[in-house]
Amino acid sequence: MNLLAEISGNLNAIGYGLAALGPGIGLGIMLGKTQESIARQPELRGALTSTMFIGAALIEALGLLGLVAGFLFT
Repeated sequence: MNLLAEISGNLNAIGYGLAALGPGIGLGIMLGKTQESIARQPELRGALTSTMFIGAALIEALGLLGLVAGFLFT
């Protein structure tokens, strides 16, 4: 039984690591594209920045859901 608990803990850690990959990649792409857009049209900086922060909050929420799911399915 002890071995089964250790395997379950390791699988949860692997699952959360995989769940963190998506938001990490998404944030990187979003920040890069926002910087590119601001460089192309500096007058839209305010609108792009506020939209970026809303998107970043939603992406981070997905990462937190992955963390919570790791605790729930233990």
